[in-house]
Amino acid sequence: MASADLREELDCSICLSTYTDPVMLRCGHNFCRVCIGRVLDTQDGSGVYSCPDCREEFQQWPALMRDFALCKIVKNFRQTDQHQEEITGICCTYCVDSPVPAVRSCLHCEASLCDKHLRVHSKSPEHVLSDPSTSLEKRKCSVHKKILQYYCTEDAACICVSCSLIGKHNGHKMESLDEASGKKKKKWRNVLQELITKREKTEERVRSLEERRRKAQEKAAGEAERVTALCTDIRRRVDDLEKKVLSEISRQEKEESLSLSALIHQLEIKKDELSRKMRHIEELCNMTDPLTVLQEPDTSDLCDPEEEGGDEDTGGHDKQLHDGDDLDVAEISHTLHKLCDVISGIRSGIYVEGPADILWDVTTASNNVLISDDLKSATGTREKQKRPETAERFFFHQVMSRRGFTSGRHYWDVEISRSGWWMMGMCYPSTGRRGDHSLIGRNKKSWGLGRYNSQYAVIHDFKEILFPDKISSGRVRVYLDYEAGQLSFYELCDPIRHLHTFTATFSEPLHAILFVYDGCLTIKKT
Repeated sequence: MASADLREELDCSICLSTYTDPVMLRCGHNFCRVCIGRVLDTQDGSGVYSCPDCREEFQQWPALMRDFALCKIVKNFRQTDQHQEEITGICCTYCVDSPVPAVRSCLHCEASLCDKHLRVHSKSPEHVLSDPSTSLEKRKCSVHKKILQYYCTEDAACICVSCSLIGKHNGHKMESLDEASGKKKKKWRNVLQELITKREKTEERVRSLEERRRKAQEKAAGEAERVTALCTDIRRRVDDLEKKVLSEISRQEKEESLSLSALIHQLEIKKDELSRKMRHIEELCNMTDPLTVLQEPDTSDLCDPEEEGGDEDTGGHDKQLHDGDDLDVAEISHTLHKLCDVISGIRSGIYVEGPADILWDVTTASNNVLISDDLKSATGTREKQKRPETAERFFFHQVMSRRGFTSGRHYWDVEISRSGWWMMGMCYPSTGRRGDHSLIGRNKKSWGLGRYNSQYAVIHDFKEILFPDKISSGRVRVYLDYEAGQLSFYELCDPIRHLHTFTATFSEPLHAILFVYDGCLTIKKT
């Protein structure tokens, strides 16, 4: 390896790094060609050039002579230094002049050997060769200082010959290191194969989740675009309605103000005339001469017969003022309510794109429930079906869907019977199949809406809420927001009517469920 002193001698005094294309000034000092060129450029304006080391001055730009001997030295130094950096492994123990990579290590000699020294190395059996290693002492027994050759399967330890004959491992089952290593590698390969399989499944899961994320992002972008367009339309309608209402209010205010101003003017004239007549009568009343009083016309002549109905005319005019075209409050209220219904529908998730595909699971259907061939309809019957009795089958008139939901927002529409006894909703798959507690809403694992005794109600955990109004449209929407913990029911009328929302923290998959004592319930495509 090159010495530190030599490295320092080969450093440029300007950049303090090993020379690159070294050149020499007339004074004998060496520099990198680029370094000295930059220094001389800075001195160009002074008219005098000098050496950075000895300060010898030159009247003209000095000649830069390439130092071929120094270039060769620098080249050899760089190659040697690079070769030294490349040797990062274990070196031969006997090559002391320069490092040479070792190809084998002798456990007996505790030395590493290059190709040259390996050829002259002893071939006797005690000189066991192995791959190059820096920890040769670890390959010998710490007690007997002999090479480890066997593996004790009972103690799971590597041992030497003496350990197997006279040591504490005497009589134990032994294996050669290669045999034991082979078995352990086989186990590792099995573990590796399992890990590879798990990683592949994990990668597949990641790809699936990434695809779901991509679809969710696309769906969210589409929903955001639709909601933006809908809100823009709502704002436009509200602005138009506001302008129309304000314009109508202003028009009516102006018309009524003008009419009232004209009426006030007429009444002011009439008031002045009445005041004049009153003064004249007061003067007559104050006269003391009887003859003069009797010669004045009768006071009844002072009242104009045509004015007797003046108040009625005024009242009629007032009535005419109020009989003008008023604002259509009912129409405005209807429009605003429709907008509120749209906004409420968006907020509650009624406009989730695409209904969920609900199919009834015949293996859970009670023998008193008929399931259609397309698995969309369930009909109550008193005639027992001949299905085998299993732990999954409901005893009472119920059936559960095949599909369960563990996340996301979903909805589906059900065509209901306007008579009979039925119930619909959602439940956990762990809900009971026998007894009264297995019925929808009569436990903590199901939520339902139904009709019985000519009344409509929702029920959960035996808590019942009756509806004051009937469901007249014949179709109900079930909406689930799993993460938000909301299960909602809506009547699909115009506008959509919110019936009820259950709020809970869902802990299991949720399946659709029906109870049909009589009548028929059908999942409809929307």
